[in-house]
Amino acid sequence: MHNSEAMALSAALLAVAGELTQRINEGVVARGFEGMRPAHGFAFTRLAPDGATVTELAVHLGVTKQAASQLVDEVVRKGYAERRAHPADARARLIVLTERGWACTRAAEAAAAEVVREWADVLGEGEVRVLREQLGRIAPYGPIRPAW
Repeated sequence: MHNSEAMALSAALLAVAGELTQRINEGVVARGFEGMRPAHGFAFTRLAPDGATVTELAVHLGVTKQAASQLVDEVVRKGYAERRAHPADARARLIVLTERGWACTRAAEAAAAEVVREWADVLGEGEVRVLREQLGRIAPYGPIRPAW
């Protein structure tokens, strides 16, 4: 692959990722979750399974502990998450999604599904399935985080 082809592919993937992030966020806001930003969604992907400490969230997002703490303060204030006692560490607090946070996560999933359906309208469902499989083979394992 020539450099120009590699750059064209890189640009297309970045454009699709940016558009997908924007469309998911717009879908979340349109479903009544005002004041949400893409950074919140990236944080929710870490909080969703079993919660996380501020330190774990900072590592997941690739930000400082202070930045993660500010984001946690914001989502707690908006009612999307709450602080609980950590079951294994009395010094730590576990940040978990509230029912409102889970509802927001479901709204993000619905918005993502709408975008993927549009891709299927253009490419066909089989091609979208192949795309998912191929990207899955090269996608790095690890946190889904923003490109700050």
